Amino acid sequence: MAGSVEELITMLYEMVQDARSVPLSSDKCVLERDKVLDLLDEVTAQLPAEIKQARGVVENRQEIIAEARKEAETIRKQAEDKAKQMVSREEIFLVAKRRANDVIMASEAKSKELRRASNEYVEDSLRKTEEALAQTLVELRQARSRFRASAAQAPAVPVVPAAEETEKAE
Repeated sequence: MAGSVEELITMLYEMVQDARSVPLSSDKCVLERDKVLDLLDEVTAQLPAEIKQARGVVENRQEIIAEARKEAETIRKQAEDKAKQMVSREEIFLVAKRRANDVIMASEAKSKELRRASNEYVEDSLRKTEEALAQTLVELRQARSRFRASAAQAPAVPVVPAAEETEKAE
């Protein structure tokens, strides 16, 4: 039907806004139950996919951190190897050692920044998903409450006897 959970929720809002009002009531309306239930089923089906996507981001974060550490280790080893080749010249060796430490510190800073950025992204994604779920639940409860209220207040339909039974009675 629609793509994202947000689009489905928007469709539910539109259905409620566009629904015909119940006579003599400004806050009650008539909805096509099957359409509303279909949209709610789609929301329910898509939420696990969005949660799975958020988990994928968390897993990807770990890969980025591991890659940054591996890169830092590679750079450190390269700096150490280069420094060993220049041992004969003490001054060059000291410069190389300082550079290696700078590279290590820069790599660790980059790793921390990547970790911080990925944590913020995951936190934001999970917060948005939680807010969407909470809003959907509130709307679902409100719709259900309105439905129950309107069903409880619906006038009873009198049973009219068939024409044959009326004639027999006379």
